[in-house]
Amino acid sequence: MGELGAQALWQLTQWILHVDLDQFQAAVEVRRNPELDGLPIIVGGNGDPTEPRKVVTCASYPARAFGVHAGMPLRTAARRCPDAVFLPLDTDAYDAASEEVMGLLRDFGHPVEVWGWDEAYVGAELNRSEDPIKLAEQIREVVAAGTGLTCSVGISDNKQRAKVATGFGKPGRTSGADEAPGIYQLTESNWMAVMGDREVDALWGVGPKTAKKLAGLGITTVADLAATDATLLTSTFGPTTGLWILLLAKGGGDATVSAQPWVARSRSHVVTFPEDLTQRAEIDAAVVDLARQTLAEIVDQGRVVTRVGVTVRTKTFFTRTKIRKLATAGTDGDLITQTALQLLDQFELDRPVRLLGVRLELAPPPGGY
Repeated sequence: MGELGAQALWQLTQWILHVDLDQFQAAVEVRRNPELDGLPIIVGGNGDPTEPRKVVTCASYPARAFGVHAGMPLRTAARRCPDAVFLPLDTDAYDAASEEVMGLLRDFGHPVEVWGWDEAYVGAELNRSEDPIKLAEQIREVVAAGTGLTCSVGISDNKQRAKVATGFGKPGRTSGADEAPGIYQLTESNWMAVMGDREVDALWGVGPKTAKKLAGLGITTVADLAATDATLLTSTFGPTTGLWILLLAKGGGDATVSAQPWVARSRSHVVTFPEDLTQRAEIDAAVVDLARQTLAEIVDQGRVVTRVGVTVRTKTFFTRTKIRKLATAGTDGDLITQTALQLLDQFELDRPVRLLGVRLELAPPPGGY
């Protein structure tokens, strides 16, 4: 390599851009029915707000202004926003729209790691003279022009920090002075200034249970956590989790973007019943149906099952999962349904059952994950 080539390589800087589509399912619905634009839209279940035990999958920004959010029961959402347009989930439409967006991202020539319908990471090696904000602007322009959908982009040098940055770029949030609307950049230089005084659950990956446990140690802010001795965290959370949350607080994280296609490690189906199940025969039949439905999808994919898991949630919201490894990996329907029923026998089914789920874990495909 010549001197100029070596110098150019040395000048390359690795950036990670987290691309997150705004109000994705609601936006897809608006795209195919423009008359919905600007209205409060709530997507979930069969689109019936009176349907029991179904939850909101996506709320448009006008609906969110009424306090509606993902995971909220549809009935609660209807009370908060009675004039909303309720629509059923259309997974085929969301699959197609997502693939359009991911195809446009790949056209930029950088590795793209897809994390779901509405988000992906782009790993970009840019010359030091190139501005990653310009790339983020191009991404937003191309996605909008090509699909009619909008996205927000978080920029950093690792996935976790880029993911947090995206939240600051979302509509209604105030970006920094140097960022364009819909774009936010978090780096080592501004991490603690932006995040230090925020509560620890502002970190991606720190949930309510971890936050509560940290609060018991007197650790409430990101700055508190970043300044905590590693020994205290590892003795409280274990060596892996303790060091990981300390790394997150300091703004660290995974800096690898893989362009390999995402391969499922498991397949599952869950059902919440309109009325609690109380009869064992009904519960057995539901588990068998879930197992067969899940297995049929796995067979279509040419995969094989290694472990079976069954989840039970009672009327009191007590939830447990039990898992068993198959003696031999395969797709024997009788064996898999029998295993699921045997797992069900391990539960004390003395209370009405609200929810059942079956998860089938899969052997790696040829070449591995």
